Amino acid sequence: MRLISICPSNTELAAYLGLADSLVAIDDFSDWPERVNELPKLGPDLSINMDLVEQHQPDLVLASLSVPGMEKNIEELKKRNIPHLVLNPQSFKDIGDDLLAVGKAAGAEKRAEDIVSRYHQFLGEYREISEKIKDRPSVYFEWWPNPIFTPGGVNWLTEMCELAGGTNLFKDVDLASVQTDWSDVAERDPDHICLAWVGVKQSRMKISHVLKRQHAESVAAVRENRIHLLEEQLYCRPSPRLLHGLAKLADILHPGVFPKQAAMDDLLLRM
Repeated sequence: MRLISICPSNTELAAYLGLADSLVAIDDFSDWPERVNELPKLGPDLSINMDLVEQHQPDLVLASLSVPGMEKNIEELKKRNIPHLVLNPQSFKDIGDDLLAVGKAAGAEKRAEDIVSRYHQFLGEYREISEKIKDRPSVYFEWWPNPIFTPGGVNWLTEMCELAGGTNLFKDVDLASVQTDWSDVAERDPDHICLAWVGVKQSRMKISHVLKRQHAESVAAVRENRIHLLEEQLYCRPSPRLLHGLAKLADILHPGVFPKQAAMDDLLLRM
């Protein structure tokens, strides 16, 4: 089967299903696993070159609505009658369901079922430990610094935070993504600040970006030196790689409470 992915999370999902070798082209931002970087690029995920997509004669295009603005890609796929599957994950359950859907569409249903079983096993282990944690620190995730965007209650990071023994600072907002400002963040006074700017490498984010903000010193996370620079690809892309992000976040919030990272890595590799 000739597969095309036009979103990084979909490329990663295909790779977990063992379908990386079926990919014939990808969007510009897909970068995992490393070997996909050798594939032809179709443009940024919000501006896919559909003429190139057609030229590759795909049997199936993996599209997504997980990023605002993707709608025009899907409209164009429909207009050109290009076979496609649209994913729109907002939760860990959605990601598991998407693994099954892609596996079925690509003829890898049995492998998908096995992977999803281990995927839910991983989540179950974290859920069991998390439910016993009483002290649950508040966590402010920053997706973009100016204007500030942060995940709301309808988002995988809210669920991840719960599984890691914490609470998303903006879980009360019934949206996937919330535009707010620093004064609102400071007033909510998070225990931890986690920067994961979409599309920005970890090395380009600095703690000083937060320290320069007005009245930053009044925030508990700043006073206690609990500002964390995260790998955005482990937190901003709704694929099974979020499990790596979960393991790292849990160790930040509750060191030594959850399974050792090496044990989790072993389980993930077996996926």
